[in-house]
Amino acid sequence: MRSVAAGAGLLLFDGTFWSDDELAGAGGAGGADAASAREMGHLPVGGPEGSMQLLPRVGAQRTVLVHINNTNPMLSRSSAERAQVEAAGLEVGDDGMEFEL
Repeated sequence: MRSVAAGAGLLLFDGTFWSDDELAGAGGAGGADAASAREMGHLPVGGPEGSMQLLPRVGAQRTVLVHINNTNPMLSRSSAERAQVEAAGLEVGDDGMEFEL
């Protein structure tokens, strides 16, 4: 991924889940038995091994997190998670965003 993203004008990256156990903690379908983000093929954004730690170093000019699950706390503009994403130099995608390259 680094070789593809290095120098890219725009990188759209999966931001589905904030944490690996997000679905279990949300009380949704499956409850405590819900699959983890990694079990479903998603790299969580937060945490010491999350994409937020990797993405600022790949070299893209702009990185936007997309495909965000409604349980992801970074969707709230006033959340601590959103503040962390923005402090890392990443953006949270919004419905209807347009990009000019």
